[in-house]
Amino acid sequence: MRSNPVKERLARGETVFGTMVFEFESPGLPAIIAGAGADYALYDMEHSGFGMAEMKRQFSYCRGAGLVPLVRPSAKQYHLVSQLLDIGAMGLMLPMVESAEEAAEIVSWTRYPPDGVRGALFGGAHDDYAAGDVADKMEKAHERTLVLALIETANGLKNVEEIMAVPGVDMAHLGHFDLSLSLGIPGDFERPELQAGIDKILEACARNDKAAGCLVPNVAWGRDWMKRGFRMISYSYDIGLVGDGLRAGIEALKQDG
Repeated sequence: MRSNPVKERLARGETVFGTMVFEFESPGLPAIIAGAGADYALYDMEHSGFGMAEMKRQFSYCRGAGLVPLVRPSAKQYHLVSQLLDIGAMGLMLPMVESAEEAAEIVSWTRYPPDGVRGALFGGAHDDYAAGDVADKMEKAHERTLVLALIETANGLKNVEEIMAVPGVDMAHLGHFDLSLSLGIPGDFERPELQAGIDKILEACARNDKAAGCLVPNVAWGRDWMKRGFRMISYSYDIGLVGDGLRAGIEALKQDG
């Protein structure tokens, strides 16, 4: 089974870069993302309408491109998590994690017995359809699966220290937009309440030796948040990258004309 270099690099204290995917499912997309220097693609099923068949194809394309496939399921449910792992996801970002108990249950979905409750399928997409020792595959699956708790509600922020202390939770991922909604300051990202919340997430990660991740809309945000301690940086998302790039080019051409 392939390893997860993103998880390995984060464990060594390094910074990794990628982008989020909400809209496009071209066979060439993972190769384009990898060619741009990204370490991972984070696919969103919560807001995109992507289904399991599309994800299985994308994960296969990622395998060929040497890109680590991560995914946000549409909901926090065992059957979604287990199926996404079986079709090749190397990590999952679970939305709106709000307590240590919830985080521990999520971790159990990603582990085979006796460490968890994940159902067994071997010789399938997640282990590259290969033969081999089952116990070894189970150990490697546990080692490579990256579990991200998305902190994007007031309750999640309140309990982030306990969530980050849960064994098997590898990272807190900031959901800055939804967190602003939950705090009653929609889209007002400079408000002291939100900035204090970001600091609280980073402090909880540092105390528990866990990484912190975020989605940044531009380079300025990315540089600022990296200085503050974020080490998994998703630079924009497919819709924004295409729209912003096209808009900038057209506006520049209109000025030249």
